[in-house]
Amino acid sequence: MAFIPIAFLTYLFHEFGHWTFGELLGNDMTLSLNNSAPQSGQFISESDALWSAIGGPFFTIFQGLIFLLITWKTKSSIAYSIAFSAVFSRFFSIVFGGINLQDEARIAAMSGINKYLIATTVLTILFLILWKCTQIMKFNLKVLGYYVVLGVFAVLIVIGVNELMIE
Repeated sequence: MAFIPIAFLTYLFHEFGHWTFGELLGNDMTLSLNNSAPQSGQFISESDALWSAIGGPFFTIFQGLIFLLITWKTKSSIAYSIAFSAVFSRFFSIVFGGINLQDEARIAAMSGINKYLIATTVLTILFLILWKCTQIMKFNLKVLGYYVVLGVFAVLIVIGVNELMIE
């Protein structure tokens, strides 16, 4: 059952990345479960919008790396679950949420880079983190399958709650 709060915290931490980068650049930002934006509706500058967009994936990768280290040191299934959630949340969003709606596509559009290159880079880094965590824990494909099922369930709950909060 820890998977559900972990999923909520993963989404909030991702959005906190957008919020943090925006605030550090002088923008008054709002923060919610699946969104962070300037209170005024506009960033102070175009580069602020780019850096704020980068903040979410950056924090997600940071979460994965921190919990890779914790998994390595403690062999904790909770630490593994938090690293897994970071990877799975981005994968699920990019693949099933429509790439054009994701941070990676916005980053690509603002920086003139191919959106698939950005998304592939982010997912490759995250999957390497997950691969190493899985090796550390000595999990087989059956265990990984359980994590995927729990991940889908948890992400769908987060998305559902977010939709209820918007209405």
